[in-house]
Amino acid sequence: MLLEGSCHCGSVRFRVESSTPYPYQACYCSICRKTAGGGGFAINLGADANTLEVEGREHVSVYNAKLYDRGEGDEVPASEAERHFCRYCGSFLWLFSPGYPELVHPFASAVDTPLPKPPEYVRLMLNHAAPWCGVPEGPGEAHYPEYPEESLEDWHRRHGLGG
Repeated sequence: MLLEGSCHCGSVRFRVESSTPYPYQACYCSICRKTAGGGGFAINLGADANTLEVEGREHVSVYNAKLYDRGEGDEVPASEAERHFCRYCGSFLWLFSPGYPELVHPFASAVDTPLPKPPEYVRLMLNHAAPWCGVPEGPGEAHYPEYPEESLEDWHRRHGLGG
């Protein structure tokens, strides 16, 4: 599926092909909460990094989030994951990790293409959710204290949605 996206101010536009376009995974870690905002979480999709086309790349900045010891709060080295955002309006656009060079992870919030509604939502990193953040429960909701072992591709395959 071709995904087209942009920042809020329109300085950056991108296109990328995705075989895993369902926005089913909501992350509640402090990095996603503080950098991408939203309801205390961010939703990343999977896409083929080789197909990423960007207009306005000169307006894109990269942030490598600082990692913190979960028990102590002490700072440790920055993450290798690169969070790309518009340097003018601050919209988060996609995440790229050199550890997975074949993938890019567009933020669902930056995608302009209508995305399909997932049959199930996965709420992850709940051990790190802000106390004020409401986490939906009930049918079609799966909860994980940290990361689930199932990949984006495996989740799509399990639900018969490609991948």
